[in-house]
Amino acid sequence: MSRSAESWGPYPLILAGAVVAVAVTMLVNLRWGGFALGGVVMVGAALRFAGYGGQLAVRSKRTDVITLAGFGFVLVLTSLLLGNNELKAFIMSLFAR
Repeated sequence: MSRSAESWGPYPLILAGAVVAVAVTMLVNLRWGGFALGGVVMVGAALRFAGYGGQLAVRSKRTDVITLAGFGFVLVLTSLLLGNNELKAFIMSLFAR
């Protein structure tokens, strides 16, 4: 039983983007790699929302989109906070109240 290319959907694209983002993290800069990985995960959320499931479709569409978008947002936010003490202090002041 062979799988057609359509059943994979955007999974190879997201996987290749994640591999490139991890390579950027290891070889170039932790901040840029984390930002790229978060962006790739959010692209996966957008593709899943648009209906291109393929191998990205693990749970219901709503759960997949919320999980991927939340994880991607946290990765991007964390990568932005790595070297920015002013932004880190501002965000911590929001939670201190």
